[in-house]
Amino acid sequence: MNYQKFELKNGLQLYVHTDKTTEMAVLNVLYRVGSRNEIPGKTGLAHYFEHLMFGGSQHVPSFDTAVERVGGECNAFTNTDITNYYISLPAVNIETAYWLESDRMLSLNLQEKTIENQREVVIEEFKQRYLNQPYGDAMHHVRELAFEKHSYQWPTIGKELADIENFTEADVADFYQSHYVPNNAILVVAGNIEASEALTLAEKWFGDIPARKMSKDAPPTEPVQCKKKTRTVQSDVPTDALYKVYHIPGRLMPGYLEADLITDVLGFGRSSLLEKKLVSNTDVFASCRAYVLGSIDPNLLIISGKMEKGHNAEDAEILLDQVIEEFKQSTISPKVLQKVKNQADAMKTYESVHLLNRAMKLAYYAHLGSPELYEEEYERKLKIKGETIIQTARELMTDENSSVVYYKRKTEDLAHTA
Repeated sequence: MNYQKFELKNGLQLYVHTDKTTEMAVLNVLYRVGSRNEIPGKTGLAHYFEHLMFGGSQHVPSFDTAVERVGGECNAFTNTDITNYYISLPAVNIETAYWLESDRMLSLNLQEKTIENQREVVIEEFKQRYLNQPYGDAMHHVRELAFEKHSYQWPTIGKELADIENFTEADVADFYQSHYVPNNAILVVAGNIEASEALTLAEKWFGDIPARKMSKDAPPTEPVQCKKKTRTVQSDVPTDALYKVYHIPGRLMPGYLEADLITDVLGFGRSSLLEKKLVSNTDVFASCRAYVLGSIDPNLLIISGKMEKGHNAEDAEILLDQVIEEFKQSTISPKVLQKVKNQADAMKTYESVHLLNRAMKLAYYAHLGSPELYEEEYERKLKIKGETIIQTARELMTDENSSVVYYKRKTEDLAHTA
């Protein structure tokens, strides 16, 4: 992917990807802030702030309306490490996107009414998606069990509803001033625009926004886990569920790509090992999948499954452990290895088709250190051998490195006495 890089005097990084085959453009702003930058008692602030960013700014009372007037659409997402905002619109209207994003970077509307309106929205989202949804709080339990020190111990939505309810105006203002600054942002402009024009507009709309001193406090280092952890949860769900996780290296660390390939072999697609051995060949698992959380700091390899009615999570774990042990003592055939690498190639091709995906990938890998990492990571992944994947599984997928949540269907007796 072609791009040019610039940096404004205030520290804002600008990446421009020119594509003359389209009449569209994307303006993507990535802020290096996520739930990893939060502290206990103030969790969920990063996600809450994503909502606040659509509450209007000094010159833009309604962000969505302003975008729609020029034929565009916008959205955002927050994860553990970043918050990402994007606007897609006709390239001829790209300056409107510059204006909108610069205005909310410099002068977001943080009046009490806006803060309270968005607080209500986020509280309702917390209740609907995590508290009132079957298995909705599963990852709350998984993260809290697996992590003792690091801020990955709570999901992006926040650890407790009370945290969101108790945010003060001072908390919000401090978060804004600490993280929503040009020297903490990556601006990507992609589409039918020349690099010189993109730079001129960046200087015009973002150049005068002052840089601010950034906190360099890193999250606490998570200690090495030396003993298996378990937790049993009782809830009003249709069947038991099992969540078994292992600590793995961070995104840029040795071993991460191998861990990613482990989950591809174990749990990607209907021909995967978990699907064939646990779902198709037993009456215990209704579903089973595996994936990694590819965060900056060391995170988790997750295997999750739902049980068929009448089967419990503890027995399901025994079967899962048997499959994992067999996998650790096996060899990966060239055919299986080629299949998972073909899947990686197909995903890379798919991501390159859409302009928005290209813009977001450019921003994300710039955040990791350099857009070149995207291609380098892909090439390294293709060169990994089957025996290396198995060796990594033996090192990571150990009992003492595991945390297990048995998410149990509440029995009638328990439901009656609760």
